[in-house]
Amino acid sequence: MSALLQGKRIVVTGAARGLGFHFARDLARQGATVVLCDILAGELAAAVERLSAEDLAVSGQHIDLADPCSISHCFRQIGEAGPIDGLVNNAALATGVGGKSLSEYDPDLWDRVMLVNVKGTWLVTRAAIDLLRDGGSIVNVASDTALWGAPRLMAYVASKGAVIAMTRSMARELGERRIRVNAIAPGLTRVEATEYVPAERHALYENGRALHGAQHPEDVSGAVVWLLSGLSGFVTGQLIPVNGGFVFN
Repeated sequence: MSALLQGKRIVVTGAARGLGFHFARDLARQGATVVLCDILAGELAAAVERLSAEDLAVSGQHIDLADPCSISHCFRQIGEAGPIDGLVNNAALATGVGGKSLSEYDPDLWDRVMLVNVKGTWLVTRAAIDLLRDGGSIVNVASDTALWGAPRLMAYVASKGAVIAMTRSMARELGERRIRVNAIAPGLTRVEATEYVPAERHALYENGRALHGAQHPEDVSGAVVWLLSGLSGFVTGQLIPVNGGFVFN
């Protein structure tokens, strides 16, 4: 049986660590050539080296979602090697963006979260469009916090709600080219970006899931592989919660 993504070229943002790293790894293990993009230059290089040691077809590109010039440069570099078949909009500002009530929230932090998580997702998608082959697939990474309304996390929740809304608009607009656009909404996952989350929040999730217990990156990446493969060829504009049944869509 051939790999699901054999011959495909896919870009993953925020791929130096956490969910993005696992997405890149599992896409490459399914036969894709994967471009890892991240702002963390040192960690990006280490991630590419680690995956290359598995004989996986990967490369790295620096990107800063807060800088439109960086995004444009990144995709110019990617385009020099040819077209792409898929994009995973995973990069986002998540660490240290919660804890304050809506009346205490810092307006500058709000702007920063929206700049990276919302505008950045749009700008990356815009930059990728000309490189995407007709029939390609985009997966936007939202969050189930936007489905249940996690408290004291106002900007992040709002930004991920915007990603869900943008996914639907993108799907309508790109459907003429048979480019599919879907979103996943992971629950709280045990990765570097969630180490700051209080133990009681982890317990809330782990005890409240239909499938009790912690969520790990490998619990999420299968949905991304599926959405980028031909097995989901008539699925677009959809939001798929991947959270063990903590909240249903």
